[in-house]
Amino acid sequence: MLAWIPLFPLLCFLVNCAWYAFGQAPRGKEKAGALIPGLIASFSIFASFLVSLVLFLKLQGLEPEQRIINQSLYNWFSVANLHVEMAFRLDALSAIFSVFITGVATLIHIYSIGYMSHDATPGKYFAYLNLFCFSMLMLILGASLPILFLGWEGVGLCSYLLIGYWYADTLKASAGKKAFVVNRIGDLGFLLGMFLIFYSFGSLDFEAVRSIVVGTAHGEGTIHGVGQGTITVICTLLFIGCMGKSAQIPLYVWLPDAMAGPTPVSALIHAATMVTSGIYLVSRLNFLYSLSPTAMSIVAITGAVTAFFAATIAIAQTDIKKVLAYSTVSQLGYMFLACGVGAYTAGVFHVITHAFFKALLFLGAGSVIHGMHDEQDILKMGGLKSKMPKTWLTFTVGLLAICGLPPFSGFFSKDEILWQAFSSPSGSVILWLLGAVTAVMTAFYMTRLYSLTFLGTPRFSENRPHTGAKVIPHQSHSFPHDGHGHGQSHESGGVHESPSLMIIPLQVLAVLSFAGGLIGIPHFSWLDHWLETVIPTHHAVSSGTAPAMEWVLMGVSIFGAAVGMIFALKLYSNLDLVSHLKTRFAPIHKLLENKWYVDEIFNFLFIRPIYQLSLALWKGFDVAVIDRLALSLGWMSERTGQTVRVIQTGSLHVYAIMTLLGLIMTVGYLMYGMA
Repeated sequence: MLAWIPLFPLLCFLVNCAWYAFGQAPRGKEKAGALIPGLIASFSIFASFLVSLVLFLKLQGLEPEQRIINQSLYNWFSVANLHVEMAFRLDALSAIFSVFITGVATLIHIYSIGYMSHDATPGKYFAYLNLFCFSMLMLILGASLPILFLGWEGVGLCSYLLIGYWYADTLKASAGKKAFVVNRIGDLGFLLGMFLIFYSFGSLDFEAVRSIVVGTAHGEGTIHGVGQGTITVICTLLFIGCMGKSAQIPLYVWLPDAMAGPTPVSALIHAATMVTSGIYLVSRLNFLYSLSPTAMSIVAITGAVTAFFAATIAIAQTDIKKVLAYSTVSQLGYMFLACGVGAYTAGVFHVITHAFFKALLFLGAGSVIHGMHDEQDILKMGGLKSKMPKTWLTFTVGLLAICGLPPFSGFFSKDEILWQAFSSPSGSVILWLLGAVTAVMTAFYMTRLYSLTFLGTPRFSENRPHTGAKVIPHQSHSFPHDGHGHGQSHESGGVHESPSLMIIPLQVLAVLSFAGGLIGIPHFSWLDHWLETVIPTHHAVSSGTAPAMEWVLMGVSIFGAAVGMIFALKLYSNLDLVSHLKTRFAPIHKLLENKWYVDEIFNFLFIRPIYQLSLALWKGFDVAVIDRLALSLGWMSERTGQTVRVIQTGSLHVYAIMTLLGLIMTVGYLMYGMA
């Protein structure tokens, strides 16, 4: 039964491939063609959700030590001492990931039926979406690192296919390639770490490696036969892979550009799949990371710096999806900060709450784009509260959740991370300060987005043509708008609310974003107890930390979020003042608007030199040496052939005479030798 969780989306991927190849509606009648593949895809992932939920409830009825379900399908491959089974394992960690991934993905699939109703190739879109979910489920359910890596590479492939879904647009195709290439850099670190694990422990099965580590650990980070330095190298290499998949400095640059894909894809990547892979991997291998303080420090510092850095960029972005993209990078930094200070459960908790409110925010942004006829520039919006009341109300819940105000879900998970960053033995005041300042900036830039989009007076024409993919003229580096019509011309009309197929998922996610934090209330956390068999409980509070400090820091966090929100509301109610401040602080604003010029720096340091080297090798070696050598050999072969061809007359008499002459010469040579 366990194998059916990933098999349902895989089978419907094949069905939708067939639909795309043979069954989709003719061009010009695409509206009718989106419903059937959408229902097929939605049914498949909903079936996976039901199976996940049934098995989750089954695990819950068992004793904590018995909460494991294994299923082995067949022997995948065997090489020397390496034997890898196509095996799945469901435990407390993979079960909860499976439930929320399939649950959120089901809502995104249903939403996509409405959002992609005008797309020319819905069968292909939903096939890719199913393949994406299959890959992510393989990643979390795999009983060994090779199975996890199969899913790891699968989500990388699907991100390339979906980000560059509208590949006829060069910029969107380039965004897909960028995601693919950057992730390959991180995956090299993952592979090396996996090889080193097998070399050190003789196995790649999670449970086998865990048994070796837990059973033979002596002292601080010393395992029988494996030094702490080796463990640090393993953890660091694996974390390089996490930097790519989960968009941490310096490999975060692909994720904001992933906005080139359809908005539901952005929601799936940012909320329920792919970017959470790194946190899952570190949490799954917590027994290794906890033995290396150095690796833990690398994870914590990288997470804290990434959270702060991405938040500074989000402040100055004007594309609604780009703001949310940098917000995701920042929130992922929070999750790694939690893992780095040993609070793995807090990191997983934030993965879950983030899945709810970030899916809500992205799908809400998609509803705005749909209602605004493909406009994504928040400077060209305003006043949508009255035009799109249902979208506004659900988006408000997402805003309050990500800003961390009680009792919304983001408050509980974010504050738990900040408390652990401050109080745990591996935490520090600096890490807490970076996280706290980031929380204030998050409240500011998200309220800025909210204010410019929904509040104030409209800054758009009432009748906007539905023109599909467009480019924002004043943003030279921005991607074409989402354009779910993909460049098709549709009827003109005013700004309008989205259809029910898009609104209902928003309402469900709003409820989850409001109440989802109840599973992890500090000191009464169901999640802590649930994950205890896989992830150890949080580190004890550092000596000298007063218990009342937790309440103080909680108050500081709430106050900071409230100040950030109020300041943004006041500031962006006066756009003339905003323009004045932009002019006064133009250099800073330009720096943040251009994302600290990181892409330009990477282009100068890495991309351009590699391109120039490739050009030099092509023209200076391939063309000048290899091609000339090959042409010379070809010329020699041609001349030799032409020379020998002279004796090939086609006359049997000539061939007979030549044969006779050859025999005479041979006999003469033999007689001469005998004499």
